[in-house]
Amino acid sequence: MTPNRGRQETQEERADRQWSELLQELRVAQTGVQILFGFLLAVVFQSRFEDLGTTDRNIYVVTVMLGSATAAALIGPVSYHRLLTGRRMKPETVIWASRMTLLALVLLFCTMCSVLLLILRVALHNQLALWLVGAMALWFVACWFVFPLWALTRGRSGRRESEADNDGDGGDDDGDGDNESEAREPGRERGRAVRPGE
Repeated sequence: MTPNRGRQETQEERADRQWSELLQELRVAQTGVQILFGFLLAVVFQSRFEDLGTTDRNIYVVTVMLGSATAAALIGPVSYHRLLTGRRMKPETVIWASRMTLLALVLLFCTMCSVLLLILRVALHNQLALWLVGAMALWFVACWFVFPLWALTRGRSGRRESEADNDGDGGDDDGDGDNESEAREPGRERGRAVRPGE
């Protein structure tokens, strides 16, 4: 039989642990979003903002809206938890908060790409900005989504191989279970019982 590799914890204990881990993740993401959003809000009050063309202004507006949506999605789990505290819904809270955090990561990805596009368009004034943004977008996707999914796939395949090895080592060579039976009953020979005096 394959041994249990998971934690020995109740559903409530698991929800508490997952919520604590989620809070740590949110703190990291919220710090970056707050700095980025503060930068976006300050841009419009700079004197050079008046020199931006229509396209760059539109990109700026889209970027600010994406930043606002990202901040709302990251703060959402805190409000969700506060409103449901004491209603014995911690497992459900963790599930929905995790989904909201994943949505926030997607919005943050779009915000980062939009910010890069705005800055590089102002700095370079050519098509190279689009290529650089595209390259960074691929890197973001790889770091945030591809690598974790790749690790998850490898982990699952590794567990399946380990379970198969454990199942193969647990029986005898011909798979008929004789070794296990003889180990349980050392006083019996195969096919007949051993009588006293033999």
